[in-house]
Amino acid sequence: MRVLLTRPRPDSELLAADLSGRGIETLIEPLLDIELSAGPALDLSRVQALLATSANGVRAFAGRNSERQLTVYAVGDATAREAKSAGFSDVRSAAGDVETLADLVIQSADPSAGTCLHPAGTRVAGDLAGLLGAAGFGYHREVLYTARTATAFSDNLCRQITHGKLDGVLLFSPRTGTTFSRLITAAGRAGDAWHLTAYCLSPAVAETIQGLPWARIAVAVRPEQPALLNLLSET
Repeated sequence: MRVLLTRPRPDSELLAADLSGRGIETLIEPLLDIELSAGPALDLSRVQALLATSANGVRAFAGRNSERQLTVYAVGDATAREAKSAGFSDVRSAAGDVETLADLVIQSADPSAGTCLHPAGTRVAGDLAGLLGAAGFGYHREVLYTARTATAFSDNLCRQITHGKLDGVLLFSPRTGTTFSRLITAAGRAGDAWHLTAYCLSPAVAETIQGLPWARIAVAVRPEQPALLNLLSET
């Protein structure tokens, strides 16, 4: 099996190593490029915890601040691993999505203990602020990076799709799904999706790619990477 990895390059390279150990070949073509924002260290005087909705948010925060004693509430296990790798010791994974992350914070933290800081990009999914605000928590989002979408498929990727050299594509976000659909259509290769399986992290991702003639659309039973990768072993 050979699959296309569309996440930002650092995430795709880690995923490629994991999949190689499972005997799965990969092609990396990031559909998002992460640009970290330079700036001074953040004021953490009233912050009780970090809300990590992506590994990119963890990396962006770690690049600006040396503080590692804050509790990190991570949306999923991959993001939690990134936080631990960055040096945080108190890391708790919601193993799900924004809603389960909010539930974890509400169940575990005290609203009076301080603000929850969300290091994020210019665009976020879900309403984490609203969910936490309704429970009395202070929330502050700090934009620390920009995720720029790819503008075209590479010539190599077009050849791989045209000649049937790929068996599937892993899609982790609605934004990536939308970008893939747009770019394969712009490249004139939409009809070649018939031999590809789309492996989607969630129903929301699958919804963005319905217009293509996929061989199959497979959706993870839970919105987390291990559940998505289990789909590959079921093929």
